[in-house]
Amino acid sequence: MSLAYSPDLMARTAALYDRVKSVIPSIEWPAFAGDIDAILTLKRERDAVILAHNYQTPEIFHCVADIVGDSLALAREAMKVDAGTIVLAGVHFMAETAKLLNPAKRVLIPDPGAGCSLAASITAADVRLLRQRYPGVPVVTYVNTSAAVKAESDICCTSGNARKIVESLGAPKVIMLPDEYLAQNIAAETGVEIVTWAGHCEVHERFTARDIRQLREGHPGIVVLAHPECPPEVVGESDFTGSTAAMIDYVGRKRPARVVLVTECSMSDNVAVQHPGTEFIRPCNLCPHMKQITLPKIRHALETMQHEVTIDPAVAEPARRAVERMLEV
Repeated sequence: MSLAYSPDLMARTAALYDRVKSVIPSIEWPAFAGDIDAILTLKRERDAVILAHNYQTPEIFHCVADIVGDSLALAREAMKVDAGTIVLAGVHFMAETAKLLNPAKRVLIPDPGAGCSLAASITAADVRLLRQRYPGVPVVTYVNTSAAVKAESDICCTSGNARKIVESLGAPKVIMLPDEYLAQNIAAETGVEIVTWAGHCEVHERFTARDIRQLREGHPGIVVLAHPECPPEVVGESDFTGSTAAMIDYVGRKRPARVVLVTECSMSDNVAVQHPGTEFIRPCNLCPHMKQITLPKIRHALETMQHEVTIDPAVAEPARRAVERMLEV
């Protein structure tokens, strides 16, 4: 249960609210403050750090997270963590990746049911069948997959490094799983023949080229940034395509007057906090899986040290190799 919003609690959390006041109404802050205050104390007591994906809500992203970023950044930063416990504020495959890279640490996910439509679209058995059908063709697996699927691949990739990973293989043909749109977009960029899988992100697949045209009509001069998990026709209508980290970097470098981030809804709130001079238009597609992670669940995870992520060692070893090979590139 959250602490009552007392004057002491208000004073302790005032600086944190100042960070997010542009995106969280003052009337809502008392509902968050008690959990935030408790989480900050529990992190110290439990020797824990919180890694939060860019799609987490602002009260998590800006107020309790120690490390934030896209899936590539979280994978990299997880390896530098000194704390004994990692709490992953994101979906299950991200927690598995953190555990792969930190096998000696305790990794907790606040809600083990926080899954991913993309990760659920493919199994390890599917990858084995594809290898039989395309013998000798290297398999690139998106990090948005289970550890069991990673274990069947040659190398992993993220949306931020997919092109570099594919080109590093020097192969004329590559199997790229499971996001069909990401694979199609990378094929168009590289000229490599890519065998795709019909997996999609339920957030990004809902955007259409017509949506982008309507945004331009309704907001003249708007700059459109799209995630590469969007359909190719959406990417074709956009001004820039990149991972969530690349989008954030673009806004910071270019400082557009008006921008739309064609990705998960909370991204705009989180980036708007950092760039108050830019107007963010929000065509809102929420990820129901990311939104299963909440402050009360993070607090409960630290109070009870649940839910711990474990991976079968027989799966972990080859999966770790695929992720580490990606990080080397």
